Amino acid sequence: MYWKKLSHEEVKKSIFEALDKNHNYRGEYPALGVPGTYLDTTEFYHDAPFLKDAPFMSVMVRNPNHIGIHTLSEESVLDLFEGTQAIERDLIQLVAEQIFEGDKGQQDGYVATGGTEANIQAMWVYRNFFRNEFGANTDEIAVVYSSDSHYSMPKGANLLNLHSIILEVDENSRQIKEESLENQISKAKEEGYNYFIVIANLSTTMFGSVDDVNRLGGFFTKANVPFRIHVDAAYGGFIYPFTNESNPYTFKNPYITSITSDGHKMLQTPYGTGLFLIRKEYIHHVCTQEAQYIPGKDYTLSGSRSGANAVSMWMILKIHGSEGWKYKMASLCDRTERICKRLENSGVEFYRNPYLNIIAIKAKHISSRIAKKYNLVADSYEFEPKWYKIVVMHHVRQGVLDSFLMDLERELAGKY
Repeated sequence: MYWKKLSHEEVKKSIFEALDKNHNYRGEYPALGVPGTYLDTTEFYHDAPFLKDAPFMSVMVRNPNHIGIHTLSEESVLDLFEGTQAIERDLIQLVAEQIFEGDKGQQDGYVATGGTEANIQAMWVYRNFFRNEFGANTDEIAVVYSSDSHYSMPKGANLLNLHSIILEVDENSRQIKEESLENQISKAKEEGYNYFIVIANLSTTMFGSVDDVNRLGGFFTKANVPFRIHVDAAYGGFIYPFTNESNPYTFKNPYITSITSDGHKMLQTPYGTGLFLIRKEYIHHVCTQEAQYIPGKDYTLSGSRSGANAVSMWMILKIHGSEGWKYKMASLCDRTERICKRLENSGVEFYRNPYLNIIAIKAKHISSRIAKKYNLVADSYEFEPKWYKIVVMHHVRQGVLDSFLMDLERELAGKY
């Protein structure tokens, strides 16, 4: 896992060189057939002086369209925006090969609107894969995920008309219960479900829990049923590989076929920067043949996409370099560990994966006053909460964490 750190000047130079390769809507020969243009100049000034030192904002104003997937072939690049689309292609290769250890040039992907879209994209690919390669009927395909999984799983299953199999987890370890896995898959097979889209969590949203992907892969292999595993690393993808040296969530793992990883969480990029990565020879199952006016056609749920979002992810990864990013993530985990020690000393029950910066605290320790004052997030707002979580993000000042811990300790000691 290594990529070179670039200086601000090197990053800026790379982005402006890419923009120079893009079509300029203000050029001598406008693109007469393109239903797009730069941002409205009534509000967004294309010649604002600060733009010469602001590569991301310059891309935003120039407004390149990254429709399609650009890792398939050169024909999948729209000539009008070839410069910034090449930046996206480099981003996909960096994340797939350096962070998730994929073989060179053996992954496809694109910058989606977020983890929800990327997770649904995976389900869409595998539903069509099972139908095309195995002759499966849609009513034979099921999506398997734990009860701690993100709501994009039931949303995607609903959109794609797929059956959901929701596995129970242990209350304290947050791991999938073996009995639930065995019983529910056995029952599903009896009911005629023969093909399985399995979602493995690399940090659930509420708990930061991590499913045992090898256990899941081994189970379905032993069950002798067709399956594919998609990893929802929307939260954990840009921290867990940097804090856990024995991370099994890589493309070296034969059980894993695709991965979601959001930039707008740990990477601190704008919303709309989710990443979808998948092994070669799968994405063609969702080719929209009717999109014949697009070079290379379209394979994505979102269609037209902002090139600026891909640029923002590339810029941040390059400005830190792999060593800088590893240090940044380790620092967050160190801060999280110190909080956990204080909670342990106070007798507070909590769940935390040691490689992540999420702490889920049992609700019996948290008063409504503290939850409201510190904007803690509950596991349910419809029923009585069982857990509240805190997330040690970059913007969370140490003083606020200290204040929270002192408040909690005073309440537990009966001093409020």
